[in-house]
Amino acid sequence: MSILDEISTNLQQGKAKVVKELVQKAIDDGMDVKVILDEGLLSGMGIIGDKFKRNEVYVPDVLIAARAMNAGSELLKPLLASKGIKANGKVVLGTVKGDLHDIGKNLVRMMMEGRGLEVIDVGVDVSAEKFVAKAQETGAQIIACSALLTTTMVEIKNVIEAAKQAGIRDKVTFMIGGAPITDAFCKQVGADIYMPDAASAAEEAARVCRG
Repeated sequence: MSILDEISTNLQQGKAKVVKELVQKAIDDGMDVKVILDEGLLSGMGIIGDKFKRNEVYVPDVLIAARAMNAGSELLKPLLASKGIKANGKVVLGTVKGDLHDIGKNLVRMMMEGRGLEVIDVGVDVSAEKFVAKAQETGAQIIACSALLTTTMVEIKNVIEAAKQAGIRDKVTFMIGGAPITDAFCKQVGADIYMPDAASAAEEAARVCRG
């Protein structure tokens, strides 16, 4: 088994310490850092994402796999930055104003990071203005809004309106999700993409950023 396969396998099993040691060994052996990231860490997290979508693994499995991925990527980040290697895209992610739910949002963040995207997590109870300002500041391609309550899902429309007023509506893709959200609601408020689960959202976000 190659060291990249070992990284991927141990990541899927959530063995953070082993993943970190293997990543360090791959770096010490002079392996290309982008290859370690893509074919080791992201490959393993991609498999977890696919299994999660098929209900073969569950939220706790994703959480420990993501923790293992973070342990490995911490070692790679400074090396990738020094080589000028950027993430595959940028996403501003948050839960809308009035809504304090964050488990779904956090899961989406992990899945998106597992697809090689840079996620700017603005947290929960986020105003429309903050979503837009952060997208402008970072040059994100996607604004991803989460809403878990029927009373807060209307807030998504305000975020889209704020983007129009700021003149960036045609520059960003709006992705929305959460328990009460539907495809019909997505069309109704003028968002671009609705995804029913975290793994699909990450997959679609990666596709959008690839252009």
